[in-house]
Amino acid sequence: MSYLEKLLDGADVAWLPLEEITIKISSGGTPKTGVSEYYDGNIPWLRTQEVDFDEIWETGVKITEAGLKNSSAKWIPENCVILAMYGATVGKIGINKIPMATNQACANIQLDAEIADYRYVFHFLAMQYEYIKSLGSGSQTNINAGIVKKLQIPIPCPDDPSRSLEIQAEIVRILDAFTSLTAELTAELTMRKKQYNYYREQLFTFDENEVPHLPMGQDDIGAFIRGGGLQKKDFTETGVGCIHYGQVYTYYGTYAHETKSFVSEDFAKKARIAKTGDLVIATTSENDEDVCKAVAWLGKEDIAVSSDACIYRHNLNPKYVAYFFQTEQFQKQKSPYITGTKVRRVNADNLAKILIPVPSPEEQARIVTILDKFDSLTNSISEGLPREIKLRQKQYEYYRDLLLNFPKPEEVAA
Repeated sequence: MSYLEKLLDGADVAWLPLEEITIKISSGGTPKTGVSEYYDGNIPWLRTQEVDFDEIWETGVKITEAGLKNSSAKWIPENCVILAMYGATVGKIGINKIPMATNQACANIQLDAEIADYRYVFHFLAMQYEYIKSLGSGSQTNINAGIVKKLQIPIPCPDDPSRSLEIQAEIVRILDAFTSLTAELTAELTMRKKQYNYYREQLFTFDENEVPHLPMGQDDIGAFIRGGGLQKKDFTETGVGCIHYGQVYTYYGTYAHETKSFVSEDFAKKARIAKTGDLVIATTSENDEDVCKAVAWLGKEDIAVSSDACIYRHNLNPKYVAYFFQTEQFQKQKSPYITGTKVRRVNADNLAKILIPVPSPEEQARIVTILDKFDSLTNSISEGLPREIKLRQKQYEYYRDLLLNFPKPEEVAA
């Protein structure tokens, strides 16, 4: 017998529409934008992009009493299950741990505590994420409150509320143990990243009288080479490795030994090439943070590099330079050279003007050794905390599917 069967011990399961097990299902509203007196108040106001399968303890925006009064936004009590109904976040679930208001794209589900445990419903709806998304319509895949009200929730022992809540509580206890562990690991990862950032800044801080700070484009330091006309349509299944500028900030980390994509050998002959030890730098992005993100190419073979990227060929430790590109010191120097409005750019000539501290090769290697450990701990998906978090999330999803896989009415009839 499965654990779920033992837990039910022969009890019936009723699939009930969400509206039958709630006190209220409501949506919020948005105070008129551009009216300053409606914003920067003390009322937490939730937007759908802040709903992400987790508890919600604060909001990025706060509104005033006037903003609340002059919109359809209303206070909701703590421990509502909140379901995003619009755009990229549709189907995502959250639980507000403080009273707040929400925008109109949030379905605020206040459960009847005598019928359903709010965390039980949270876990079940989280499992239904893909299904809920599939109910959407329109270019933004939107759903509405009518769809939310009709979502079916399995309620064990519907004729014995006390026993029903005991079963729900036991399922919640098991699943919360997994989410709690994941939350602890995530908090640990956040702390380690802050520690990583702190030590990285310290390690790249040198007395200018002791360590020279030289232009990156200085003849005896390095040179920037613009990428070629490589586009995604030029990718092939196999061939010569290549890096497209968009992949630098969506796929690669600090360094790489293998490429995600390839081009034909004929195409590679006319492409701009990065050699072992070169940096590949994305010189174009939609935001200031990603522009000039860099990856050190450590593979043995030459690779092709796209336009909107440049190659930095130098005589420094490749990882040392890649880590330097992540420092606040580099970001501050980069900032004045960013141009463009919607698309942000930094050209190779201006990158060449940025000063980099150049300690001895031995010191560069020492710094790399320290930062490599932090990088593995905080970023590696094959080791360190990200891997552990991913494994715990998979474990949670496995047991969630086991514990919430109630037979549906048609299955019982069969």
